[in-house]
Amino acid sequence: MFVSIKFIKIFTMSKFIFACLFLAFIQNPIFAQDADILKKLQEIAVVDEKVMMPMRDGIRLATDIYRPKTDKPVPVIFSRTPYNFNAYRDGKLGTRNYETAMQYVKAGYAYVVQNERGRYFSEGEWDILGLPLTDGYDAFEWMKNQKWCNGKIATYGCSSTAEWQMAVAALDHPSHTTLVAQGYGAGVGKVGPFLEQGNWYRGGATQMLFISWLYGVQNDAIRPSFPKNATQEQLIRASRYFDLAPEHPPLSWKKSFNHLPVSDLLENVDGPVGIFSDMVARKPNDPKWFKGGLYHDNMQFNKPTYWFVSWFDVSSSPNIELFNHVRKNAVDPKVRDQQYLIIAPTLHCSFTRATENTMIGDLNVGDARLDYNTLLMGWYDHFLKGEKPDYLKSLPRVKYYTIGKNIWQTSETWPPANMQMQTLYLNSNGKANTMYGDGKLSNTKPTKDAPDSYYYDPMNPVPSNGGNVCCTGDAIQGGSYDQRVIETRQDVLVYTTEPFMDGVELSGPIEATFYVSSDAKDTDFTFKIIDVYPDGTAHNLDENIFRARYREGFDKEVFMQKDNVYEIKFSPVHLSNYFKKGHSLRIEVSSSNFPRFDRNLNTGGANYNESKGVVALNKIHHSDKYPSQIKIPMIVKK
Repeated sequence: MFVSIKFIKIFTMSKFIFACLFLAFIQNPIFAQDADILKKLQEIAVVDEKVMMPMRDGIRLATDIYRPKTDKPVPVIFSRTPYNFNAYRDGKLGTRNYETAMQYVKAGYAYVVQNERGRYFSEGEWDILGLPLTDGYDAFEWMKNQKWCNGKIATYGCSSTAEWQMAVAALDHPSHTTLVAQGYGAGVGKVGPFLEQGNWYRGGATQMLFISWLYGVQNDAIRPSFPKNATQEQLIRASRYFDLAPEHPPLSWKKSFNHLPVSDLLENVDGPVGIFSDMVARKPNDPKWFKGGLYHDNMQFNKPTYWFVSWFDVSSSPNIELFNHVRKNAVDPKVRDQQYLIIAPTLHCSFTRATENTMIGDLNVGDARLDYNTLLMGWYDHFLKGEKPDYLKSLPRVKYYTIGKNIWQTSETWPPANMQMQTLYLNSNGKANTMYGDGKLSNTKPTKDAPDSYYYDPMNPVPSNGGNVCCTGDAIQGGSYDQRVIETRQDVLVYTTEPFMDGVELSGPIEATFYVSSDAKDTDFTFKIIDVYPDGTAHNLDENIFRARYREGFDKEVFMQKDNVYEIKFSPVHLSNYFKKGHSLRIEVSSSNFPRFDRNLNTGGANYNESKGVVALNKIHHSDKYPSQIKIPMIVKK
């Protein structure tokens, strides 16, 4: 059967889309079932796809708009993303975007989804950090001038679909009414004690997840694109045949991450040529980090925000820190009081995947479900429609899940007001190596220095086993797993409390300060928080790392002198965990957690462009003079 393009052109744009669907159907019957949701959506909505929204420099961004069939202007839910939302892909019609649109249109909202500059059908060059903040501002300006928009716009998304929101909010467009930011760590540059530059760093060490993420996301220098004068009609038609999504060859990151130097890692796997080569060479305080789309705590913020964080996400701690920062520093005191936080016991952007028996790795954390749809619709109705005036009064300021108790709890602040910090000191007779050693955590401050030592060989690093991570393919499975296989290594120091006589809840920040020495110019120090069960099972809760050269600040590098003792202060690690009676708190200490973090090659060199390392003899000191310690957030019964 043949239907001419002239025939298609006699349809309205909405009918044109359906005609394209019909053509696809007669060629491939698999579309029939998927087409049903679009047909139902078109019954209640004006569907306007591949709208090329103009930016101030003439670049046009591909935008899909779904709005109720009404003459009255409506508020907008706006999602901007680097990811593919083209309806036609993988040989069938994708319905996820239509399902989301259906939900919001039924509730009386326009749903607008847009690709970032340089992604898929959007024009221009993509840069994860270099996108003009003005793109967000210009999108708000365009939408608020449409007759179907009532001038109120909410931004919404998780991960990269959320991470642009905070810096754009700092521009304070009057139509940008509220944010819903979920799993937004890569949008945070510096906040409080954290300087991670969009999750690229942790304590000055590179988080390897961004290398595998860029392999799948960054544009190749010669990516295909359409002519800049392509019409909306042409782009809709082309989208049925040209998805612009690359097909990546099968790849094992478990194997590929081992390649050195790190700067050649993407080239070694024949990955796309793009911004990685520039980003990998940036030091934590490079001025380029402060010129892109990251939010830093010296920027203003004045928007009501619903923040969503996961305990087993990449950056739960800096995310929580940003919530607290805005509560204290928003321009308008009223807006400071319009900040709300949910902390779920899930992996990255997996809020709605909680079940009656939510598994995080091998750890069952119980029924962690929440009715997120009702929560979000209530938020939107309040801020965008002026409905539900008492909604915020019924909403807990902080709703967090306590693992171990496996319950949702609420608080007016984070950490909870009844939290008290208690100091636990690292103790041993110099033999804390492995879980079979003599390392202890206790309230007793050691008097004599019997340092624990180990050899750290960057060619044989401590392997990552679960953790607070995402986006690493087969290299790391995020979540909580038994760590005993790690704790048999001689380069892992293990410090454990006596079993708790009564249950103990820790909810808040864990702060670690170690006194260290090394025979290398530079090396890393790591720790991991563990819940040890009576049968010996050791479940990880969070981890951290610090590169010693940055101990005096990320704006300078100061190398170590052999055998001199230095103080290392880690950024806080936030958690909420109930240690049941008979359980113990443990920390593992070492100098690597790979490929969660890149390996320090111990040379004092640039590291990212080096291929050979040296073995370092590292020591953890604990004495009256060098009181290596962790401070834990004990919840005191009211």
